[in-house]
Amino acid sequence: MKFLSTTCAVLAAAGFLAIAMQPANAEETSDTRALSRTDLKNLQFALEQIKHGRQIFRYDTFGDEAFWGDALRLHTAIAGSANGGVGAGLSPKAALAVGLKVDVEALPPALRADLQKKQVDLDSPATTLALLQLDAVVGVRGLFDDSGRRLQSVGITCALCHSTVDDSFAPGIGRRLDGWAARDLNVGEIIALAPNVQPLVDLLRIAIPSIDAATVRTVLRSWGPGKFDAELLMDGKAVRPDGKPAATLIPPAFGLAGVNLHTWTGWGSVTHWNGFVANLEMQGQGTFFDPRLNDSAKFPIAAEAGFGDVRRTPDLVTPKLAPLHFYQLSLPAPRPPRGSFDAAAAKRGKALFEGRADCSRCHVPPIFTEPGWNMHTPDEIGIDSFQADRSPDERYRTAPLKGLWTHGKGGYYHDGRFARLEDVIDHYDDLLSLSLSSSERADLVEYLKSL
Repeated sequence: MKFLSTTCAVLAAAGFLAIAMQPANAEETSDTRALSRTDLKNLQFALEQIKHGRQIFRYDTFGDEAFWGDALRLHTAIAGSANGGVGAGLSPKAALAVGLKVDVEALPPALRADLQKKQVDLDSPATTLALLQLDAVVGVRGLFDDSGRRLQSVGITCALCHSTVDDSFAPGIGRRLDGWAARDLNVGEIIALAPNVQPLVDLLRIAIPSIDAATVRTVLRSWGPGKFDAELLMDGKAVRPDGKPAATLIPPAFGLAGVNLHTWTGWGSVTHWNGFVANLEMQGQGTFFDPRLNDSAKFPIAAEAGFGDVRRTPDLVTPKLAPLHFYQLSLPAPRPPRGSFDAAAAKRGKALFEGRADCSRCHVPPIFTEPGWNMHTPDEIGIDSFQADRSPDERYRTAPLKGLWTHGKGGYYHDGRFARLEDVIDHYDDLLSLSLSSSERADLVEYLKSL
């Protein structure tokens, strides 16, 4: 009975206990039927997986410190020469300026008080090291020596790109918002701080024999806030045909329940992309298999480097994919703040969305992408094929729209080509010859803001 009592205590907080205690009768529906012992075990398992997955999402590096620390020596640039590293070091002010965030709940009360009194030196890299010791820097883990003072290596987690904070304490400092796209984060600028980018040079030379460290840093710094190029180390294409950076916007990791292919250009399911990123982007130590990467014409770097079949022992990734998946699927898209949209206009926009504008043909409620294979050719959505051509299926995914209000910074579509929602609607109005009036376009915008 210990299991049942513990489970009931946990489930009570989630609203399940009332259902479990209702008497069964022939007239009740399946939604109100009492939970069986098996149901309770399954729910307990799910809650444990979600809790474990949250820990992985926030704090697990998958052993990638071997790359970011041991190979790139990024930790030495963070520490600075005054703290056993190199250069000026990374102060909290500089860290916040490149979009890194601080988890206020990881800060001791005394430190919070000192911050409020402006008694903490935010210009000192030593303060950054203290924050890393507290596991307070979202998405970044510091590994220290036995004394706890010398930073020996650094690793990154899923939360680096797919979390932010609510700024409840100060700009860049607050409670975690897991799943939100890190649109302030300048990933390229952070990587470019590393004293040694030769591992990146060596890979890119497979496709670009003349590339050097200075050029690699120029490419990284060209991405800008909120963008990352996941295909760069697959195909070596640093720029688009128009000369602009090939990086794409970091997408949110919430609202994925029920969604099939979820990256900008498909690639695979949530767990496929988790394995891809953990092994090939974060450079974790695990197993990954995708023979499509053996296509040397499309993916010259990946094919030469053997990225289509990665096997490392011990495998620090694969055992964590299931709980990580549970946690991600548990993250709902956040609802828009009260007063952030015109409710009456949004109601009219909904009718248009599901009616004459026919947006819901592809953005099918309530998941707002197609159930099934949610992909389209470039011609179908009226844009160029560059980014689609960098993927195995050469198509673009129908983006889920819930929580759209959280990730408008940087623009819309995979590369931010449309600065405003109005621009997206204008694009489809022209492409599909909808002949929407200005008021109808405005109503559609309000509806999108309401999702």
